[in-house]
Amino acid sequence: MKALVWFTDNLRVADHPLLSMACRDSERVEAVYCFDPKSLEEDVLQQPKMGPYRAKFLMETLAELQEQLHNLHIPFHILVGPAKQVLTRFIRQRNDTHLYVQKVWHSEETRQVQSVLSPLDSSVTVLRAYDQFLIDPDQLPYALDRLPKVFTPFRKDIEHQVMVREPLAIPEKRPLDHFVHTGYVDPQFTSIDKTLRSKATDKRTAFPFKGGETQALKRLHDYFWGTDAVATYKETRNEMIGSNYSTKFSAWLANGSISPKTIYAALKQYESECIANQSTYWVFFELLWRDFFKYIGLKHQNKIFAHGGILNKTFAQGRDPEVFNKWITGQTPDQFVNAHMIELAKTGWMSNRGRQNVASYWAKTLGQDWRSGAAYFESALIDYDVDANWGNWMYTSGVGNDPRDRVFNTSRQADMYDPDGAFRQLWLTDQ
Repeated sequence: MKALVWFTDNLRVADHPLLSMACRDSERVEAVYCFDPKSLEEDVLQQPKMGPYRAKFLMETLAELQEQLHNLHIPFHILVGPAKQVLTRFIRQRNDTHLYVQKVWHSEETRQVQSVLSPLDSSVTVLRAYDQFLIDPDQLPYALDRLPKVFTPFRKDIEHQVMVREPLAIPEKRPLDHFVHTGYVDPQFTSIDKTLRSKATDKRTAFPFKGGETQALKRLHDYFWGTDAVATYKETRNEMIGSNYSTKFSAWLANGSISPKTIYAALKQYESECIANQSTYWVFFELLWRDFFKYIGLKHQNKIFAHGGILNKTFAQGRDPEVFNKWITGQTPDQFVNAHMIELAKTGWMSNRGRQNVASYWAKTLGQDWRSGAAYFESALIDYDVDANWGNWMYTSGVGNDPRDRVFNTSRQADMYDPDGAFRQLWLTDQ
């Protein structure tokens, strides 16, 4: 058996179901990743689908993955172009017997996968698996169509009925005689990589980290055992300045360079060795929130992108380009909003507190179409995750899973979370 593992947003070697299956069952294992440069091109709103900060983070992640796969004697091929073209052609030139690919559920990702799988003949066996969840789909205590509409009953059901599975170990090294080459990397990718990784990081950023599984595990260790910051997470999570007010795991989770099960296993180890309190529980709580939005996406599919969201609710439809430009460049009448939007534009990062405020301001105060804001976040965020992003935007905009449909009073929020104005001064003052 000769296996090819198609990496997408699961860019790690630990707790990787597809890679583990391939290494267990196949004589020869190779890996491939497709990078489509169209994701860097600007759309009609002059926004790329993938902004420079996330793209740089991706390049760093792929470089680490290449090294880790090399250490396992697994060739890693990086192709440039639409998967439908470059991966289909790549597979036709080979004699793989098995193709391993992640299960996906939204239209764009599904179309991409099907465009590659459809031309394959019967000589290639396709194996798929989910690998994005803390609680796997086969563990849900009810059918997906009975998923609760709000988070709290989901959380209670999981806590009372489901055990988180142990993360899978890194596969053992493949026989060296199978490692005949290290893999093919398209020269165009090398050029793109060099350009993106040369981009400087704003020194004020709250996310001064690099991409990659090694970096994710380093952050995990530092946040837990190096600083014990996890022990005060619940008290600090609404702060906005510095790297340790929150876990910052989301960017590595988003491109799959760390799994939620790996984080959970480390969390339980920390609780057994150091302390278990409300703050450590709250990290688990946030991992469940992430799962909840993924299950909302899995259940409702493309409805999470609809104007009325999953509630089919009539809502603001404003699409004023001038209002949009002032919002993304931090030129609104609200300085608290402006500071957060400037931070996002200059770093690709924004605190969760900031995201809630600027989203509510865009959709409810300015009366603009929430989907335009969600699309901008898709472009700008380092840690963009399709279900978390669109799920949170639906929630904040009143077309999702918030039963109270609240409106954020940004002036009151600023008084509560930036009482001395330090955050606003940091980002509204040119440096």
